[in-house]
Amino acid sequence: MQKIKIFDTTLRDGEQSAGVNLNLSEKLEIARQLERLNVDIIEAGFPAASKGDFSSVQKIAQMVKNCSVTGLARSVTSDIDAAWEALKDGAEPRLHTFLATSPIHRQYKLKMSKEEVIETAVQSVKYAAKKFPIIQWSAEDASRTELPFLAEIVEKVIQAGAQVINLPDTVGYGTPEEYGMIFKYLREHVPSIDKVSLSTHCHDDLGMAIANSLAAVENGATQVEGAINGIGERAGNAALEEIAVALHIRKDFYQASTRLNLQEISRTSSLVSKLTGMVVPANKAVVGKNAFAHESGIHQDGVLKEKTTYEIISPELVGVQSNSLVLGKHSGRHAFKNRLNELGLNVPEEEINKLFVSFKELADRKKEMTDYDLVALVLDKKLSEEVSFYELNQIQVQYGTNQIPTATVTLTGINQETIQEAGTGAGSIEALYNTLEKCVEGSINLLDYRIQSVGAGRDALAEVYVKMKYMDVETSGRGLAQDVLEASGKAYLNAVNRVIYMKNMGRELSLTQ
Repeated sequence: MQKIKIFDTTLRDGEQSAGVNLNLSEKLEIARQLERLNVDIIEAGFPAASKGDFSSVQKIAQMVKNCSVTGLARSVTSDIDAAWEALKDGAEPRLHTFLATSPIHRQYKLKMSKEEVIETAVQSVKYAAKKFPIIQWSAEDASRTELPFLAEIVEKVIQAGAQVINLPDTVGYGTPEEYGMIFKYLREHVPSIDKVSLSTHCHDDLGMAIANSLAAVENGATQVEGAINGIGERAGNAALEEIAVALHIRKDFYQASTRLNLQEISRTSSLVSKLTGMVVPANKAVVGKNAFAHESGIHQDGVLKEKTTYEIISPELVGVQSNSLVLGKHSGRHAFKNRLNELGLNVPEEEINKLFVSFKELADRKKEMTDYDLVALVLDKKLSEEVSFYELNQIQVQYGTNQIPTATVTLTGINQETIQEAGTGAGSIEALYNTLEKCVEGSINLLDYRIQSVGAGRDALAEVYVKMKYMDVETSGRGLAQDVLEASGKAYLNAVNRVIYMKNMGRELSLTQ
């Protein structure tokens, strides 16, 4: 049985998804959960991109002990130096460096000849080998690269010291047969290929990222790269949870397995979805809410008689429980703390009491508290504290079908001053947002507004996600409350606070691969 390593790039390529902007606390929370999931490698970010990225990669490398942490670097010494400084305290520091190899990239982006590309790649790997014990080298846009040239440069970088060779389908162009043949070709035409591990990194532009990744495994890849929920540039990366479960369910065919703790999949997916604001489609494989739902009478009859008639994946395999402990206003602190631990939420002892107070306040207004409510409440309370500059104190909105909607808000400002403003709009949300814009410095352009319920029932929590442009920075925010308007106000200020936080950190716009 071939062992397949899982290389998670949720915190690097995943964060490059349009509208996703994770702060340090959120990245650390995801990294902890990825460690529980038992991935082999966490790509924590791009250290040379900004001070913020450097700091987050460094702290993740220092925190994570049970898997390797890596950072991305271009083929330049300054990037490699930054990566080493960020990663050197990790349990197993490794470098992920890359250079484009396809004709279109060589001509238009790099403006380099084949010889110059080879020389640059070789020199960067040799330089990195002086610092890093493990070096992964990626041929960006490998799927559109001439195979003889790809074989030539791969042999050269192996000789220079690379231990892992990654062949990305960077723009999702390949088909499973074509992409698999690239791995087969290199195994047959690169003399030193047996000295390295081959890795696959596929994007989903044509909807074939999973199929291409599995085709690579069939043809010799021993490492698969991707992101939780398939997030990433453009149409996203290969969804790691789908690959891992496919290898597990069809181990008879692939003769391969991973070391992932599959029962942590649902929890990891939910955490990433909430912190990135990217909702998991209901019909998504493995982690969608309909993945284990059966509505057809024929299907229901079959499942009642024998689950495997229509259910090839058991819910328990990926951590979905058919029954869950229901907490309410009569629950005690011990039961609350115990349930947080069961849900995998890392809450320090000194924070429990404060969170329990918030829980009891919400439980008084709801008939029952679901696991979704608990996760949303704790994460919202815990992770928003890091970027709390403007704080919402009071909202009052007047609305009637024949009246002009009017909002009055009271905030605590950056310097702890009290700010009060009023404003109008065509609707309640517009009135609220027009008023909030008066309270903060600078103009705001709202790009997206989304709302969904957390849990079910009339008393379900409202979770609002916004995307906006503030201080020339595109940012996102989220808010949680039982009242839609309060959640909307929190989301708006959360997005504003993130920009102020980034400005204070001196963070620049991230570079992308």
